[in-house]
Amino acid sequence: MFKKSLGLAFVSFIALSTNAHAQLEWPVITQQAKPWARWWWEGSAVNEKDLSDVLHLYKDAGLGGLEITPIYGVKGEEADNILFLSKKWMQVFDYTLKEGKKLDLGMDLANATGWPFGGPWVTDADASKSMEFKQYTLQKGESIQEPITFIQKALVRGEHRPAVDISLIKDPISLNSSADLQKWALDQVRFPVKLPLICLMAYDEKGRQTDLTSLVDKTGHLNWKAPADGYRLYAVFQGLHGKMVERAAPGGEGFVIDHFSAAAVDHYLAHFDSAFNGDALDGLRGFFNDSYEVDDAAGEADFTPKLFGEFKAMHGYDLKQYLPLLLDKDNETEQASRVLSDYRETIGDLLLRHFTEKWQHWGKSKEKLIRNQSHGSPANILDLYAAVDIPETEGTDKLRFKFASSAANVTGKTLTSSESATWLKDHFLSSLADVKKAIDLYFLGGVNHIFYHGVAYSPVNAVWPGWLFYAAVHFQPTNPQWHNFSKLNEYIARCQSFLQNSEADNDVLQYFPIYDSYASRGRSLLKHYDGMKGFEGTAFKSNAEWMLNNGYSFDFISDRQIGQLSFDDDGIKTAGGHYQTILVSAVTYMPERTLEKILQLVRAGATVLVYDHLPESVNGLGRQAGRQKKFDNLIQSLRFATSKRGIQKASLGKGTVLLSNDLAALLAAGKIRKETISDQTGLQFIRRKQGNGHYYFIDNRSDSAFEGWVSLQAIKKGAASYALFSPMRHSSGIARTRDINGKKMVLLQLRPWESIIIQASTAPVRGAGYVYTEKLADPIPLKGTWKLSFKSGGPVLPKAVTMSQLQYWSTLSDTNALNFSGTADYTLEFKKPIPDNSAKWWRLDMGDVKENAEVFLNGQKLATLIGPDFTLDIDDNLLKKNNQITIRVSNLMANRIHYMDRSGLNYKMFYNINFPAHEAENRGRDGLFTTINWDVKPSGLTGPVTLTPIGPKP
Repeated sequence: MFKKSLGLAFVSFIALSTNAHAQLEWPVITQQAKPWARWWWEGSAVNEKDLSDVLHLYKDAGLGGLEITPIYGVKGEEADNILFLSKKWMQVFDYTLKEGKKLDLGMDLANATGWPFGGPWVTDADASKSMEFKQYTLQKGESIQEPITFIQKALVRGEHRPAVDISLIKDPISLNSSADLQKWALDQVRFPVKLPLICLMAYDEKGRQTDLTSLVDKTGHLNWKAPADGYRLYAVFQGLHGKMVERAAPGGEGFVIDHFSAAAVDHYLAHFDSAFNGDALDGLRGFFNDSYEVDDAAGEADFTPKLFGEFKAMHGYDLKQYLPLLLDKDNETEQASRVLSDYRETIGDLLLRHFTEKWQHWGKSKEKLIRNQSHGSPANILDLYAAVDIPETEGTDKLRFKFASSAANVTGKTLTSSESATWLKDHFLSSLADVKKAIDLYFLGGVNHIFYHGVAYSPVNAVWPGWLFYAAVHFQPTNPQWHNFSKLNEYIARCQSFLQNSEADNDVLQYFPIYDSYASRGRSLLKHYDGMKGFEGTAFKSNAEWMLNNGYSFDFISDRQIGQLSFDDDGIKTAGGHYQTILVSAVTYMPERTLEKILQLVRAGATVLVYDHLPESVNGLGRQAGRQKKFDNLIQSLRFATSKRGIQKASLGKGTVLLSNDLAALLAAGKIRKETISDQTGLQFIRRKQGNGHYYFIDNRSDSAFEGWVSLQAIKKGAASYALFSPMRHSSGIARTRDINGKKMVLLQLRPWESIIIQASTAPVRGAGYVYTEKLADPIPLKGTWKLSFKSGGPVLPKAVTMSQLQYWSTLSDTNALNFSGTADYTLEFKKPIPDNSAKWWRLDMGDVKENAEVFLNGQKLATLIGPDFTLDIDDNLLKKNNQITIRVSNLMANRIHYMDRSGLNYKMFYNINFPAHEAENRGRDGLFTTINWDVKPSGLTGPVTLTPIGPKP
């Protein structure tokens, strides 16, 4: 467990008597419970001494582990670059694993440099492919006069401005030097080469097909004439998509793999096997893959050499016979939609089997975990997430998070991770309080394994601000906030110690209508799935949002996962636990096997909820007639009768199907638990199961304090006891409860943006009560002469000043103070206030703090406060007649960076993407981030600093 600061120790002393029951003990903080971070190795220009030094810094800051991701290099440091997976690289990697093990720091490794998977060892045969085609129209007796060939247009995309001339780039890519590839920062390259013809198909006006491929000679000449008017010919060619590894490290530059090809994935992973050379990789926990991101380029990677064979094996018909339906973007017929759906399903299945599952098996063979970001893939991402050990999400949307956490919950995985705080505000503007708000949202979305994005390896003696990464939140030791970073990490570790040692307790499995999306044309052949993108205006999205906002707990579920469900006395059973119902939200297309499984569960006793209308048809074109007949018979087995509130009810075996266009009524009829916590302004929650009880993580996402009684639905007959744990203040105790209309209510007092963990237990818990407080009198301002002294930072330490009125140091006339980023002390001598009532504690409110602070009273450290709340309860006994308080404030990096921009001092010294602006107003004439138009950012303390007498709430 973390050591408590003296300022928080007194709170825990009050809350926990020495004879407190063991159930009130905080869970043990493990390496895995602590937050981890992506660790950028820029240029892999690392050395053993600096590796050791920074690893100790990370350990002391409270990180539990790191994910090594080699990335582009630093200008001026080229001589120290180490080529990825070279013998020297493996030596420093092995050293890092050993040092990490000594320090109890876990290690993961990205299976690539940058993203997506690729490198110089990826040949054209294994690189991502595109489907290119030409269309011809012939009348009777006509033939194609030109050669049926396709010369791929040259294309170069990348960060280099102006774009590199294609004539300078050698083909194959592996012939180019790493130095040139770093300089060019290529994102996509297509050479002007002749593409291989895959097939040539002719279609008459009635749609009858003729395969003409064998009639095309080596020169591209077709020896064939149209036997009738209105023939359309489609020539399909295998293109080289040209996607390059983004942000590649030296030795990692090259084409991205064909994720749909088993051979390409085997060849790719074999290169790692060769580099590892049988090493057991002791100290390495697992491997990581960033989000798919192959198609954030020109065109799409929408083909693979064995596509047509795989398609036929999966769907029972030849896709080549239906090319007009697939390739004509304006064809909105039902048959075209069905062919398109089958094509998209095939691509998704190949991505699952040939990449995700194959990679998972490879990791398992090495006894390593696989952590994957599946979002953005052209597949059912619930199945991709479910195929790996640790599904990982990112972003700022809880519904987006729930795709990863749902897959983990349904399949019984312990961890759901997140790429956290990638972009909050623009560079140098995010505070630890901003990060805390973002992290809490991940917890509410089901994440329990935080990865910061990230820390960049930087030599200890590098000129300030050191080596940085292009994403905007800089978790660097050079950041003044690093001084108090451990406080945030302790908070996260305490939260995750509960969230990792419990299981999801959600009631509803909401069916993911992937086939409705597959059948909708869209702008491209493929669709890429990432949260609710593409589901705007659907009942699936609106119902999920409504449940999220109205106290219903749910997970998403795929067709493949429904196939693994069973039913017992506790409800619908998954590998991860039990659910009360399945919700089908206005779905049009559903495989007959999915419908059959759902109705099997109903016959066994399950209740299934159908919103608005029953599914209408099977998906796709393959074997449609037989499948549709079976589907129709299943639908016809449901005999609905109208019951209360207009709900239509069909009994089938031991269970029921309920149908309504009123979601609230539908959930009520299904007896689904509604948590009224969400009815309280600002409060959001997630519910978890643990042993004989439950945990609730509740977050007050508001600038206002909350006090009130909340009802909990976890234990229907009422828990024997409720305990509260405040992970930021490290206080705990037995909650105050009362019964209202047969419901157990728990009293909560939450400060702005504070979270609380409630342990609801069926077993009795003995121990001291949780400390509830009330204000005894009005706040008393601390007045007098404040001394401001600067402790550490730069570029120059300003001179100490005194002030009768608190003010930011950024408002002083001293130019050094305006430019300063670092840490400074605000110190005041004051007499102990004498209130009208006897105070047990004094609530110190520091008012406006930019950006975080440590508090010292009479030379004794009381606490570290990172915000958003800057209040602290001080035991009355700690105040003497005469006192000295010091508030040690650390600000942002912003003002010192602003000074560097104004002074022409360069910190943007990176290859590839050299410091982009997140916001357009921070983009300079050179296209890079700049602070030149900023005002000086507020830094320090303005208060008012007050003491308020408080006592126990009666």
